[in-house]
Amino acid sequence: MFSIIMVNYNGGAFLQAAIDSLAAQTLKDFELLLIDNASTDGSADMIDLSALPASRLLRETENHGFARGNNIAARQARGEWLVLLNPDTVTHPDWLYQIRIGIENNPGIVTFACTQLNLDDPTTLDGAGDAYHLFGIPWRGGFGRPVTELPEPGFCFSACGASAVYRKDVFLEAGGFDERFFCYCEDVDLGYRLQLAGYDCAFLPDAIVRHAGSGTSGRTSYFTTYHGNRNRTWLFFKNTPLPLLILTLTAHLFLLAYLYLRNRGKSDHNGLADGIKDGLRQAFKIRRSTDFRARARSLAITTLIRRMAWNPLKMSRRRCHIRSDRGSNAF
Repeated sequence: MFSIIMVNYNGGAFLQAAIDSLAAQTLKDFELLLIDNASTDGSADMIDLSALPASRLLRETENHGFARGNNIAARQARGEWLVLLNPDTVTHPDWLYQIRIGIENNPGIVTFACTQLNLDDPTTLDGAGDAYHLFGIPWRGGFGRPVTELPEPGFCFSACGASAVYRKDVFLEAGGFDERFFCYCEDVDLGYRLQLAGYDCAFLPDAIVRHAGSGTSGRTSYFTTYHGNRNRTWLFFKNTPLPLLILTLTAHLFLLAYLYLRNRGKSDHNGLADGIKDGLRQAFKIRRSTDFRARARSLAITTLIRRMAWNPLKMSRRRCHIRSDRGSNAF
């Protein structure tokens, strides 16, 4: 059985649309845990869950953020698989069924990424798994690219938290999301830790959701740009094995300087600048901490590097980065 987890904070009209799309799923063997992070817009009071009898509304008294909100719900989930879903999404009717097929066809895989299309323009990709550049820059693969670039089934670095799938025991054993991140990049951070522990992430192109993307927080708001840039730096310093960190640190700092200079004069520059500054200021404290770390590193550095992207043009253009597995009968 699946446990779908949705973390809501001021989801407004997005939230009911997401709930209604779950009610239309062809696969009915799931429960919904809707955790409300003390919303102030009344969305949790207005929500109609009557079409989903196996649903629970978990009301919190403070905004825990995306990371801790999912961790709280995961510990209460009854299903074998956790399926994370943002409140600013609409799922295709066979979305959950396609996830089940992907799980059945890929024994041994414990985390999956879905296809995300732009909510308002389904001819545009919102994401096809998360990619990670060797120099420490993550991106949502395919974001803003035409849907004709949707890749075949394969493997990506990590699943985007807007529609991520994790086997519950592995998620909990890894400690879940790093709650210090609050939101943004916590999904890549967990994906990095799972990679280090020896787990790969499979991409399921037929499991489709439509996603607004920062629909409740604002794509260029101070909040979004601050947390995105701070957390990106944290996950690089926190997870990168020391030999690789030494080799890539200069390039990472150069890219941060480039992003800073390129963004000067834009409306979101203050958030980006403060995020980079705080990310660097606290980077080595985060690295020394034992919280939310990979329990054991079983993946060779050479294999880890092969699973990362190398081409800077692919990163700058946000192209998909899905690796094929030609020696497998999966998918």
